[in-house]
Amino acid sequence: MPDPDLFGASQSDAPATAPAPLAVRMRPRALDEVRGQEEILRPGSPLRRLIEGAGGVAGPLSAILWGPPGTGKTTLAHLVAQVADREFVELSAVTAGVKDVRQVMERAASNRSLYGRQTVLFLDEIHRFTKAQQDALLPGVENREVILVAATTENPSFSIIAPLLSRSVLVTLHSLERSDIESVLDSAISEERGLDGRYTLSDEARDHLVSVAGGDARRALTSLEAAAGVAEQLAPVSLDDAPTEITLAHVEQAVDRAAVRYDKTGDQHYDVASAFIKSMRGSDVDAALHYLARQLEAGEDPRFIARRIVILASEDVGMGDPTALQTAVAAMHAVAQIGMPEARIVLAQAVVHVTTAPKSNAAYVGINEAIADVRAGKGGAVPQHLRGTGYTSPERKAAATSGERPRDAYIYAHDEPDAVAAQPYLPEDLRDKLATESYYRPTDRGFEARLQQRWAWLRDRLRGQ
Repeated sequence: MPDPDLFGASQSDAPATAPAPLAVRMRPRALDEVRGQEEILRPGSPLRRLIEGAGGVAGPLSAILWGPPGTGKTTLAHLVAQVADREFVELSAVTAGVKDVRQVMERAASNRSLYGRQTVLFLDEIHRFTKAQQDALLPGVENREVILVAATTENPSFSIIAPLLSRSVLVTLHSLERSDIESVLDSAISEERGLDGRYTLSDEARDHLVSVAGGDARRALTSLEAAAGVAEQLAPVSLDDAPTEITLAHVEQAVDRAAVRYDKTGDQHYDVASAFIKSMRGSDVDAALHYLARQLEAGEDPRFIARRIVILASEDVGMGDPTALQTAVAAMHAVAQIGMPEARIVLAQAVVHVTTAPKSNAAYVGINEAIADVRAGKGGAVPQHLRGTGYTSPERKAAATSGERPRDAYIYAHDEPDAVAAQPYLPEDLRDKLATESYYRPTDRGFEARLQQRWAWLRDRLRGQ
């Protein structure tokens, strides 16, 4: 009788039992089946060398795999264990304790000393281990009695003790791209260990599965398996053994989530994004949050959304509330670090701030008008007193020698009352125009109302010379 394969798909002729979940059956069995994570699996990388059985000077290193769910942490641990003469032991930090860890370490030490056999310890959710429990791992990792492959969804800098981090290679995994999830689904539909061609998947159903997966291959396969069950139950009886089609309605029923009508590359993408921006500009928080939710539920890249908020915070809020830009930029960096689903909270905070803030596009209008003048050829030579100090005219040299101040000398603003030096700053051909006009015209809203008075006073000082 053949042995069951490593990933749980039984090949025996024994009476059928409940099959392993589709996500387990489709777990990659070799490196070339792994989707995504190209950077950490590049030739010569520490993780690839560990999987391929290459050791360092003192043997293979331990590894801590950090990434969102469904990105391949468990798969990579199994691939590490496939190297010949390695024993694989799997523990979960949810149920295992110090006693379990010590038993593994003792057995690993025995296997190495008696048989020269390495032990791979896969410890899932290591961030749930206390400091004392993690301390129990140190001797085995230090002496390389075990190859520790630990998986965590939490930032290792905060959840794993420093001595263990220093003895391991930290490998960061990222959510799978849309094309990776599509490839996983296609393989599951067609391969014998998956659904074996008994089903087909409509394009709409496929798109919705990719969207609800959120870069999580396990979630995509679990949703596909559930949708196949719905399709099997509702499909009409076929006399020709034709494959059953999994439709969008089957997927929606299986995952209890309606498909969002949103094409990330078509008109709907631009329509929803436009409505999102205009709702924030129009100060309607409810509408802005609605369009934020539509984008997120459709699988829009949260980094794209964050960039739009940053732009709007400067273009439409501006100096009406200067802190709006700080919030938006902070949100953009936070989203890049934490990803979905938590990123939705950060984005919502930024949306509420910029939407409720007093609005001003004065800075936006000002730079556009200044650029228009430059493109029209306006703006002559930089005034002599504003030029760099690398060149000194003969007149200035003579004045400096005599101790007199040159007629066109630069006045240092901090030496003047109120730190405002009344001297020409504009090129000569723009002085007349901007004596009565201004690129920057502050509004009377929010913080900018204060700037309106300040700028009027400054213009009187600067232009009244």
